[in-house]
Amino acid sequence: MIRVPILMYHSVTDTPNDETRPHSVRPSDLAEQLAYLKESGFTPLALGDLVAALNKIDGRTVPEKPIVVTFDDGYADFHSHALPLLERYSFPATVFLTSGWVSDAGGDSAGRSLDDMLSWGQAREAAQTGIEIGGHSHSHPQLDQLRTEDLRQELRRNKGLLEEKIGAPVATMAYPYGYSSARVRREVRKAGYFAACAVSNTIAADRHDMLAIPRLTVGKGTTINMFKRAVEGTAVPLIYLRERILTKGYAVVRRTRYGLQRVRRNV
Repeated sequence: MIRVPILMYHSVTDTPNDETRPHSVRPSDLAEQLAYLKESGFTPLALGDLVAALNKIDGRTVPEKPIVVTFDDGYADFHSHALPLLERYSFPATVFLTSGWVSDAGGDSAGRSLDDMLSWGQAREAAQTGIEIGGHSHSHPQLDQLRTEDLRQELRRNKGLLEEKIGAPVATMAYPYGYSSARVRREVRKAGYFAACAVSNTIAADRHDMLAIPRLTVGKGTTINMFKRAVEGTAVPLIYLRERILTKGYAVVRRTRYGLQRVRRNV
């Protein structure tokens, strides 16, 4: 079985606001984490390249110690803080971008961003350096709570805008908040994505559904010792015990809420 740690980052800054603080990391911490991965012989891949290797597309194979680094939402500090560090350590990465939150979205603006966001120009610049740009919905809703028509609009508008503004195909995405369902995953496939990330806080493996790939959360409370144990696959269930319990509990709440919404709409 092939096992791959897929890391989920958000904001990279020394001065997070109250909303981004729990999932932010300091630039110095990111530098220490990337240095460890480099020194430990991990081979970094963008998500799309990993999926291509798992499926042996064009004869590709998965390297001995693969790692995938991802960033959600598209905060401006990715450009100012994370990108220079990724370039220093020669690490590719995947940024899942919420198109309605882009700083110069203009008439396409939607939802409420949590902090300063990337501009389209900065996203294009990142893509030109080898960063993979993936989808993250248009307005960052809980996709599993949307009516199917609205869900399709969220997915397709996001993908269409990204491809138009970045000038490259977009084939991977991540679910806002990590939430999905069988219905959501069907629509993701129909929208033209071949891989999608959840959270789950589990090491990804080739046995996983490519439309529900698990990731490991890296945030403010992730110490370097926790980080090392997580990427090496040591005691991952224990490290993320609280997060996994909360995720499973809230999944039941979301399914119940969506079911009640359908009942009300049909009354």
